[in-house]
Amino acid sequence: MNVSLTKELEQLISQKVKTGLYQTASEVVREGLRLLDERDRLYQLRLKDLRTAIKTGVDQLDRGEGRPLDTTAMKARLRVDVAAAKTRRRSK
Repeated sequence: MNVSLTKELEQLISQKVKTGLYQTASEVVREGLRLLDERDRLYQLRLKDLRTAIKTGVDQLDRGEGRPLDTTAMKARLRVDVAAAKTRRRSK
């Protein structure tokens, strides 16, 4: 298999090999592909969890277990969160 890489990616691979953590460029590429596969699997798991949570919520609403959205309380919580974030930024 032949793969074309940009100069930047070739340099990145060379740098990784030079660190001694990898013996060859192939090792670097294999590790990158393993990480890509892991990321894709984690994405699918998160998506499955999200769909499950959405279904749970819809089922609860269908059973009449929902409650009206309290926008006043939501705005108040957001104001508190924004103020806390501003305080944290100033203290850094």
